[in-house]
Amino acid sequence: MHTQTLIIGGGLSGLSLAYRLQQADHDYHLLDARRRLGGRIKSLIVGDVAVDLGPSWIWPGQERIAALLPELGLHAFEQHAQGTQLYEQASGEVMQNAGFMSMAGALRIGGGTSALTDALAARLDPSRMTMNAQAAHISDAPSATLADGRTITADRIVLALPPRVAADLTYAPVLPQIATLKSIPTWMGAHAKFVAVYGTPFWRDAGLSGDASSRRGPMVEIHDASPEDGTFGALFGFVGLPAHVRAQVGDQVQHAALTQLTNIFGAAASKPLTSHLEDWSAAAFTSTAADATPPTGHPPYQMPAPLSRVWNDKLIFTSTEMAPDNGGLIEGALAAAEHTARKIL
Repeated sequence: MHTQTLIIGGGLSGLSLAYRLQQADHDYHLLDARRRLGGRIKSLIVGDVAVDLGPSWIWPGQERIAALLPELGLHAFEQHAQGTQLYEQASGEVMQNAGFMSMAGALRIGGGTSALTDALAARLDPSRMTMNAQAAHISDAPSATLADGRTITADRIVLALPPRVAADLTYAPVLPQIATLKSIPTWMGAHAKFVAVYGTPFWRDAGLSGDASSRRGPMVEIHDASPEDGTFGALFGFVGLPAHVRAQVGDQVQHAALTQLTNIFGAAASKPLTSHLEDWSAAAFTSTAADATPPTGHPPYQMPAPLSRVWNDKLIFTSTEMAPDNGGLIEGALAAAEHTARKIL
């Protein structure tokens, strides 16, 4: 098979790029190693409700996502933050209005962030997408050889992958920029999120916002993840245990997280309809071993100069970590795709 532009990676950057190319009647084909699309955008589905397991928030002033949502028939709503915040001390004592973990002012996408990637995918020509197709080797022909031995040729190849995942592919000729790719931390690569879903957001009836911080753990930061209409209740938290500890203790993390929610929000929190731990450090095609150690802060993501023009633009890198602005965020993924589409078109 030959295509003008081969996109490897069906996360938000890859899907958004494919959508832009299709709108311009440009020939493309999109591959993803997974059996699903969305990359780091993933949801726990409970009935008709989707609870975010990856990124949750967008922000006022982010123009690309603000324009894209209505174009796709979607909308944003304000993160629930009304009510009392809680703080769990190392001793287990719970205090009110202490700690500062409110996400007031943030926005969420109606139907969950997966509604965004699902809507993009639904607008793409299905004959131009191949799932369960893992790229293994990239040559400057340019061509991509898949793990099953198939080869796809193209006028150019776009790697819409986290940089460290892209660094794990082999290249001919060998890329001197591999060290640069390996130096870029995968956003969310060290994170784990625990989600618990309930019949109602019962904490709101008690005047609680659902926001909590903790010095006890295993979750260090907790927020309300309920759908906009409150038909279900959901709480999620960022797990503070290091990746290697999570790997050692396994299912004990989920049990400890439910015990923690019960201590903070009361007995009703002990019996969720369902719960789930999403450990992104263990996610194939998202994180590498180097991502087990998180960066100390938000990295200064942008396109490194050595990666800006590779093989005379026959090989292009695009991901939220290499966005011209808003790196690491949903808006950054769209910015990276926008920049790449302009380069191609």
